[in-house]
Amino acid sequence: MAVTFSDIHTESGLKSLDEYLAGKSYISGDQISKDDIKVYGAVLENPGDAFTNASKWYDSVSSQLASSFPGKATGVRVGAGAGAGAAAPVEAAGDDDDDDLDLFGDETEEDKKAAEEREKAKKGSSKKKESGKSSVLLDVKPWDDETDMAALEKAVRSIEMPGLFWGASKLAPVGYGIKKLQIMLTIIDDLVSVDSLIEERLTVEPCSEYIQSCDIVAFNKI
Repeated sequence: MAVTFSDIHTESGLKSLDEYLAGKSYISGDQISKDDIKVYGAVLENPGDAFTNASKWYDSVSSQLASSFPGKATGVRVGAGAGAGAAAPVEAAGDDDDDDLDLFGDETEEDKKAAEEREKAKKGSSKKKESGKSSVLLDVKPWDDETDMAALEKAVRSIEMPGLFWGASKLAPVGYGIKKLQIMLTIIDDLVSVDSLIEERLTVEPCSEYIQSCDIVAFNKI
């Protein structure tokens, strides 16, 4: 049975949607369907705390938008002419009547604008996640004075992972003829943990053949 929602961009329309969704997870059953996508496209933004049912539904649909939808659509109409009030069932259509299943009509300018704004928001969110960077100075100590320091540095720089960038390095004396490698690196905070880098990569095989220990000398946010 098809359902009609009117003036869904207005407060009265959102109230009607909110009342309809009381006790429901989705428009037409217990799974997201094309009906939800149709109504979602007509709602300009999250209805907010004033409409808790509609707001919860909006967040759920937002998180599940994908190229395919598992639920079976029953059809909805989103109109602008009917008066406010609770969403009411309309006359059931026969199997051959497609009038109530107009879920793939021509995309309106409003639909396109809403889709573009959602895409921009996603891209902006992705950029924020990768914006935090840090500059780190590591002391890398060999086993003894016979350790091949060139091979040690090569082993260090051989470690590659997303968000890790090796920088300048130098050898500094420790004592008794032993030298340590001091090396700079830049990391994207959300992608690289320096502790994990040391414990899981630098001080285990094959690097542990040359490296006795590593210490963080300096850690600065960029």
